[in-house]
Amino acid sequence: MVQALDEARAAQAMGEIPVGAVLLAPDGAMLGLGRNAREASADPTAHAEIVALRSAGRARGTWRLDGCTLVVTLEPCTMCAGALVMARVARLVFGAWDAKAGAAGSVRDVVRDTRLNHRVEVIGGVREGECSAMLREFFAGHRTNG
Repeated sequence: MVQALDEARAAQAMGEIPVGAVLLAPDGAMLGLGRNAREASADPTAHAEIVALRSAGRARGTWRLDGCTLVVTLEPCTMCAGALVMARVARLVFGAWDAKAGAAGSVRDVVRDTRLNHRVEVIGGVREGECSAMLREFFAGHRTNG
């Protein structure tokens, strides 16, 4: 989670919503890093999780990320949760819950939907206070300055 928080800070420094992600191989080696980059890339799919999945896929030479773990500072949205299922990611570890758009147990539970062909183990709330505070501060600053 330390690396994911570092990525979130880097995203924030670039004016992006501070979300960071790290994709780990089954042995714990880092395969991919990601941070929100929607503004910089003008890409609505450039969420931290998607960026990390793409990076890991290139590193592994395949879209199949069996046995891997994604660590991210915010509970994934529906798009990102679906991508985790499609990539066959084994485990999701996240910090802050997303009561508005979360799809790993709060609003929806895409990653554990038994109707899909793969389910992801979920560990939520890791360093939740730190992850939540970063997001609250970011949005408070945007409301004040915006």
